[in-house]
Amino acid sequence: MDGTARVNIKPGMEVGIVLKKDQRTGHLTFGIVQNILTKSATHPHGIKVRLTDGQIGRVKEIK
Repeated sequence: MDGTARVNIKPGMEVGIVLKKDQRTGHLTFGIVQNILTKSATHPHGIKVRLTDGQIGRVKEIK
């Protein structure tokens, strides 16, 4: 699935995100979506979410 469309992401889903500090390397951090922070329907770099452990990043992969 595509991480650039808000409709594909729901709280409780497992996703891979890129944290701000990992944007150069593209290292993925996996976790469960707590809430969606991006208000627009799409974003070219991925929808920004907060994971249940408090980390914030843009969705690159949906499991």
